[in-house]
Amino acid sequence: MQNLRKHGKAPFIMAVIHGGPGAPGEMAPVARQLSSSGGVLEPLQTKTTVEGQVQELKDILQRSGKRPVILIGWSWGAWLCFIFSAQYPSSVKKLILIGSGPFEEKYAQDIMKIRLSRLSQQEKKEILSLTETLNNPASGDKNTAMARFGDLISKADSYAPMPHQNEIVECQYDLHQKVWDQASKLRRSGELLELGRNILCPVVAIHGDYDPHPAEGVKGTLSRILKDFRFILLDKCGHQPWIERYAKDRFYDILKSELG
Repeated sequence: MQNLRKHGKAPFIMAVIHGGPGAPGEMAPVARQLSSSGGVLEPLQTKTTVEGQVQELKDILQRSGKRPVILIGWSWGAWLCFIFSAQYPSSVKKLILIGSGPFEEKYAQDIMKIRLSRLSQQEKKEILSLTETLNNPASGDKNTAMARFGDLISKADSYAPMPHQNEIVECQYDLHQKVWDQASKLRRSGELLELGRNILCPVVAIHGDYDPHPAEGVKGTLSRILKDFRFILLDKCGHQPWIERYAKDRFYDILKSELG
């Protein structure tokens, strides 16, 4: 899999960073929409460690020339951008976090409980079955199981989704597991949040009020750590604002205003 797509024309003033890890592609509509405001880089993470993905992003930005850039990260991509901005603060003009996971472990305890409460009994059973498959070392095609698991989670995470194409390029379970194991340890240890003290640029977090990732796990924690931080809560909005019927237009209006 190639690790970069480009939208619009140079100079590439922003980069859109996918969630997952191990399932890049979902933010392609955002990259296309923003390309009318300037050149957009769409990195597709391929490395199997947190630091490997940080360095991969660094290499992509260096090759593309224009620095510092505006980094726009969604879900796992929000954390990756956060870590990158702490390690290379001079490379980032502004950091925009969309649907970020909480930065402290205590806020993560009920995320799956909330998701399951929004699914039917049959869907709950399927989630449990898929979880057993993914956790079983002897299981065969875990990539397909991960893709179906992601579909069900996306349903639970959405408030009023419009019809949309699934643009995930490829589900890679092994990559997901290796990167997420490291990332979750960073959160549990407190190191993830502490990295924020090294971030110098303005940071804006955009979050849906229906997102099962609790807003306070982003707003409350980052407001204590970051020097220049704003939090924007979108009404009637789940984890992916760009697919939400009632929030999409405001989401794009906010994003484009932050590019100025």
